[in-house]
Amino acid sequence: MRAPDPPPFREGGGLFADLYELTMMRAYAALGMEAEAVFSLFVRKLPQERNFLVACGLDEVLDEIERFHLSPEDIRYLRGLKLFPDDFLENLRRFRFAGDIFALPEGTPFFANEPILEVRAPIGQAQALETLILNRIGLQTMLASKAWRVVTAAGGRRVVDFGARRAQGADAAVRGARAFAVAGVEATSLLAAGARYNLPVAGTMAHSFVEAFSGEEEAFAAFAALFPRTVLLVDTYDTLQGVRNAIRVARQLGPDRRPMGVRLDSGDLLSLSRSARALLDAAGLQDMKIVASGGLDETKIDALVKGGAPIDIFGVGTDMSVSGDVPSLDISYKLTEYAGVGRMKLSPGKATLPGRKQVFRREVGGVATDDVIARADESLPGTPLLAPVMRGGRRIAPPAEISILRAAAEKAIAALPAEHRALAPASNRFPVTVSPRLAAEAEVLRARLARDEGAASATPP
Repeated sequence: MRAPDPPPFREGGGLFADLYELTMMRAYAALGMEAEAVFSLFVRKLPQERNFLVACGLDEVLDEIERFHLSPEDIRYLRGLKLFPDDFLENLRRFRFAGDIFALPEGTPFFANEPILEVRAPIGQAQALETLILNRIGLQTMLASKAWRVVTAAGGRRVVDFGARRAQGADAAVRGARAFAVAGVEATSLLAAGARYNLPVAGTMAHSFVEAFSGEEEAFAAFAALFPRTVLLVDTYDTLQGVRNAIRVARQLGPDRRPMGVRLDSGDLLSLSRSARALLDAAGLQDMKIVASGGLDETKIDALVKGGAPIDIFGVGTDMSVSGDVPSLDISYKLTEYAGVGRMKLSPGKATLPGRKQVFRREVGGVATDDVIARADESLPGTPLLAPVMRGGRRIAPPAEISILRAAAEKAIAALPAEHRALAPASNRFPVTVSPRLAAEAEVLRARLARDEGAASATPP
């Protein structure tokens, strides 16, 4: 049988869903299961390399949920699968999300099993969003958490995103640049991200430009004449000779048009940066910056900073863009309530907490001491972290400026204990407990489910 013609891909379209979400939607509809459900998004356990994660991606996923629908081409494709009756496809054609969403503000540090986002909607509607929410929140949370470590390691020096070319696809490159910006990265080399999110863009030059000329100094002079205040890449041949060539060009162009700096992209960056700084200073070019790049991550940057490397800007690419040490998260989207009744998963290592929830963060003297996961209707000491962000399928507030999100993230992370803000794994995980009321509800439900399943298994077939 000939496969159905694929519809044109639409970002955030209704086909950004796994097949089982639509088959479950059809089953719910056929069985008359249309009551309200609650689904909770959370990370089961933190990676060993992370003391916390940074919530990110909310603004974009809310926009996509508002637009989420199936086009006529999508419906034709689904009809060609021969899995769905016409009345169900007609209902899909009219699909629009009409539920409520509660979430952590972007930039909020969070821990294992804490809800990042909760959806409250008719069960079919909530189920349809599973893949979209997991993908959008999971990617940006993973990348913002990595970028925060890089920015922290830089110790106040600027960090620029150079990673688009090795990101896992165009979507990851663009959305990654946004996540990096929320975490404190100051600029990106990717024009698409700069245009989409109004981010500062930055770039230097490639080795190919230097190689295309008969000599390095000639290449530098030609480029700097066209782009005053550029950064010259000095390691194509001999790095320190490259610095000397850059110095000659800078002197020729004068203070108003000379390059703003040099870039080191290979070799012993600690030694080379010290030598480059000495050459520049001796030439009276104290204002020229040193940019370092080439396989950097937070560990290497931390060592350079602690070693006193006179580096002003770090360009970070592959490792940050793919979150090299933690390239995935154990993130899940699970049913926790249906028709007003709590629901749980009891699988070993994958158990969930029932019902709608809230997280309360307690502080002493401006420093966070612990979190409590509670029922949504509880009122406990501390700051409640989950806030309503969508009502009736419409977002409550417009997207926030990235500069505002960055400032909020910086403030929230600064309130964590110093041990948990360190790059090294903390000796103990940040304390997260479950409120007595929620724990009791979970225990009652767990016992009932175990009893019911035990009775069912004892019944002869």
